[in-house]
Amino acid sequence: MSGHSKWSTIKRKKEKTDSARAKIFTKIGREIFVAVKSGGADPANNSKLRDLIAKSKANNVPNDNIERIIKKAAGDGNKNDYETIIYEGYGPEGIALIVETLTDNRNRTASNVRHYFDKFGGKLGTTGCVAFMFEQKGVIHIDGTSLDEDKVMNDCIELGVDDFEFEDGLISITTAPVDFSKVREDLEEKGYEFLSAQVEMLPDTMVALKDEDSKTKMSRLLCALEEDDDIQEVWHNLENVEELN
Repeated sequence: MSGHSKWSTIKRKKEKTDSARAKIFTKIGREIFVAVKSGGADPANNSKLRDLIAKSKANNVPNDNIERIIKKAAGDGNKNDYETIIYEGYGPEGIALIVETLTDNRNRTASNVRHYFDKFGGKLGTTGCVAFMFEQKGVIHIDGTSLDEDKVMNDCIELGVDDFEFEDGLISITTAPVDFSKVREDLEEKGYEFLSAQVEMLPDTMVALKDEDSKTKMSRLLCALEEDDDIQEVWHNLENVEELN
């Protein structure tokens, strides 16, 4: 994945309307709720919660919102039971997609996901049909336009990251999933601020769409998936995200 494509993907997530940002807050809030229910409300003893708080801050979720969600989840008032369900499929021209959901109604979510794929030129597949094309990695993105590349590289070497890339002003750091939390926390202690920091599904190879109609359908498919409250993340191997209509 080129640095330009990484910037485009991040900008696509960051440059949102107020209503879209509210959806992002809702989705992260649901993740925090589940993390607190399963691991407790103290970030010091719940690494998943610490990671989600960092993710919240990278997405400009107000601290008051984060604290309110944690307090609500720690209480007994909300009995919602969410489960994670992963869907795999193909977009226009065979673009591989992995859709990660967190839902309290699997029938509703399955119906919606299938509808989006069918409506916008895709095809929902079976479990494992595209997962082999991706690798799970901890991924941290930092705006490097005002940072010293050598210092950042030395810090990354010191922390033992898997890979470090400085391209088009964007610093991309990858780690093994098991090392992600510690590396993120160590970088945070060194004063780094993140554009994004989470465990992602990275494609082995990227595919570019050439047909304009396919680009339009892919854009609409991604928008529909991203706007659904049950869908937490959408991973794909589309290279030319910036060219979507």
